[in-house]
Amino acid sequence: MNTTHKRNPWLAPGSVISLIILAVAFTAALFPGLFTPADPYAGTDVALLPPGEGHLLGTDAVGRDLYARIVYGARQSLLGALIAVAVGLVLGTLIGLVAGATRGWVDAVLMRIVDVALSIPGILLSLSIIIVLGFGSIQAAVAVGATSVATFARLARSQVMSVVQADFVEAAYGAGATRSQVLFGHILPNSLTPVIALATLQFGTAILQLSILGFLGYGAPPPTPEWGLIIAEGRDFMATAWWLIILPGLAIVAVVMSANRLSQNFSVED
Repeated sequence: MNTTHKRNPWLAPGSVISLIILAVAFTAALFPGLFTPADPYAGTDVALLPPGEGHLLGTDAVGRDLYARIVYGARQSLLGALIAVAVGLVLGTLIGLVAGATRGWVDAVLMRIVDVALSIPGILLSLSIIIVLGFGSIQAAVAVGATSVATFARLARSQVMSVVQADFVEAAYGAGATRSQVLFGHILPNSLTPVIALATLQFGTAILQLSILGFLGYGAPPPTPEWGLIIAEGRDFMATAWWLIILPGLAIVAVVMSANRLSQNFSVED
């Protein structure tokens, strides 16, 4: 008799490395003092110092420790991405749940709005929202989250429409459950796995979008340590101080790739 043992995707080397990277990044976001005693805002008289013993990753144009700024920048970038994902996940899932469960004209109206939102480039939509809400890290996070609502809504709707026809849903109605009990107790929980996978993927996308907004000056104001802003501050010295661009860029790439790698585990069939 042939038996096939499927490997747990969470124990794969790539997943383990990704979990470690994200664990370190979130620890730095919550407790940056554990990683460096340096003040990310304090300048010194040694500007544009290359990576070395005195300053692990060098200093920027005003003598601030780059390592400290990257560590403290994790709070702005990661927590902002969490806010963005939460906005898109909650609003998008609720819209998809209502559209997929009610059908009819409600579904048609909501999906046409979703189609319009999907037709607008994400960065343009986020910039438009920031102009309305105002500048700041929280406003940027909300704007980035708003751009993903339509994507979450479409995916949630497709999952709800497949689950709503399942036998256990009919059995729940037959047992006397109310519509809201069936929606939130049976349909929604059984529709969330692909949505959670999208949320993990969107987390990496949100970091990229927040970094872009920070680079353009629409995110956290200077001298706040934020990964996109750190790169923007070092772009004028790219030829002579490569570490100001490369090192914070590597932090963004590492976290985004780790989030994308883990999102693949949710789509692995049991």
